Amino acid sequence: MTHGHDLRLFRTRSYPIRLSRRAFVAAGLGAAAAAMAKWQVEPDLVLYNGAIWTVSDRVPEVEAIAISGGRIMAVGTSAEMLALAGTQTRRLDLGKKRLTPGFYDAHAHPVFSGVEHLRNVACDKSSIEAIQKDIRERAAKTPAGKPVLGFLYDDGKTPQPLTRWDLDKAAPDHPVMVTHRGGHTMFVNSLALKSAGITDGTPQPEHGQYFKDANGKLNGRIADAGMESFAKLAAYEPSRADFRQGTALIAKMLVAKGVTSACDADGSPATVQGVQDARDAGLLKVRMYNHIGGPDLDKMIAAGLHTGFGDEWVRLGAVKLYADGSISERTAWLSEPYKDMPEFRGLQTSSPEDLYTSARKAHLAGWQIGVHANGDLAIDRVLSVFERLQKEAPRRDPRFRIEHCTLLNADLIRRIGAVGAIPIPFAGYVYFHGDVMHFYGEERTRHMFAMRELIDAGIRPPLSSDYTASPSDPVMWLQSLVTRTDYQGHTWGANQRITVKEAIRAGTLDGATASYEEHIKGTLEPGKLADLVVWDQDLLSTDPSQLVNVKVQRTMVGGQWMYEG
Repeated sequence: MTHGHDLRLFRTRSYPIRLSRRAFVAAGLGAAAAAMAKWQVEPDLVLYNGAIWTVSDRVPEVEAIAISGGRIMAVGTSAEMLALAGTQTRRLDLGKKRLTPGFYDAHAHPVFSGVEHLRNVACDKSSIEAIQKDIRERAAKTPAGKPVLGFLYDDGKTPQPLTRWDLDKAAPDHPVMVTHRGGHTMFVNSLALKSAGITDGTPQPEHGQYFKDANGKLNGRIADAGMESFAKLAAYEPSRADFRQGTALIAKMLVAKGVTSACDADGSPATVQGVQDARDAGLLKVRMYNHIGGPDLDKMIAAGLHTGFGDEWVRLGAVKLYADGSISERTAWLSEPYKDMPEFRGLQTSSPEDLYTSARKAHLAGWQIGVHANGDLAIDRVLSVFERLQKEAPRRDPRFRIEHCTLLNADLIRRIGAVGAIPIPFAGYVYFHGDVMHFYGEERTRHMFAMRELIDAGIRPPLSSDYTASPSDPVMWLQSLVTRTDYQGHTWGANQRITVKEAIRAGTLDGATASYEEHIKGTLEPGKLADLVVWDQDLLSTDPSQLVNVKVQRTMVGGQWMYEG
């Protein structure tokens, strides 16, 4: 960002030009238009006759944008921006359509989910019979004894959860492992249990769970650390080409929904290489902020790397650590039991000592820290680590991240604000996962995904999908946040509703802030990246209960149309 009376250099097709910040943001913006006309500046593209919500407090609503060199050159009225156009400038009449900054999915798993799309059986079906059919078809093409892998399963969307016996019927001669779309549980058949050496008498794993039925028999549901033995059975290591192709696949999916930036929330040197390969091949349509999993931290430190290394397309993010399990899969670590499991309060996925040791190493090496924490007990533990780090080795702007940060109370919110942490809540969970909210109860959902309370406390949480856990779909996020109503019409925690404008800001500027990038994206202002979305309906005036039906017309990243519907 420029400061005071600093000047920003814009290189145009014909001349280098220095324009003052004041010229760009002056009321009416006529000064900018006049200055550019004087210097014969010619933008690459002018978008005009639109309803443009910039998310900037200084100039929130304009009609037109001039774009040059992949960045926003100026904003203002249609007449002002068209006056800048030259003989080679392209012009696009927006026809009064709503235009916003591109959305930022602040926590997703685009690389690994892309590999899963390439390799595994999609089990996002509403009936167990449909899942069995697809598993059976894949098994018929797979040698006996070799694993059959599924993903995208959601036990809230089938009449009852999958069991080992359901999967036995589909493929008795193959180890079958179907991962929940949330990523913290899997559903396996009897041969998979046998191959992994897990029996009814096997002790429960530390930081995991083997679930059993009422008769004490393993039912095939496995959680968190318990999945490690089954991951070994899969015996597949994605190749460099897999990571490249998977990244390209999900990037294409994201821009079609209006997402122009995403945080890959648990990566490795290999996944970052896959993202870079996709970029080099011209296949990376979104900008990527890449978290690195804790096990790879030493490698990164030895290479002299830390958060921020990279450029506007591929950048290193935080070190990713874990404190508990999942909300959609009911393994988050809670202070009170789940409604359907009175003896179960979720899972701790790391000890306090291990979490602190890993976080301290990252903190001292200059890394941002992002810790997965859903339940109130997990969030308390994470905040204690952050508070301790800032007391022992204070940093000016660490921007600690609490990934998900679902179940809150007033004291936790106070501590989040005091330590300057950034919660990264699920944006679409009320709408998409309303079918499992009853496991938490009406009262508890009043304090889950607590956007209203966080914003009122002066905290600016971004939006995220955790894809594959829920769809990376900004209009679904907006409807979920504004209505707090699920796809079946049930309202959960209406006290946490926010406005459409607040939700758009959270999904754009606040996402950029969580990755130290608010100076280059998140609002439509001169000098920032030309990442934007044109919608077929006006997000600001559409009935909130119908937002999910709004479609993307066009998505631009860096001045290039990456999607055109």
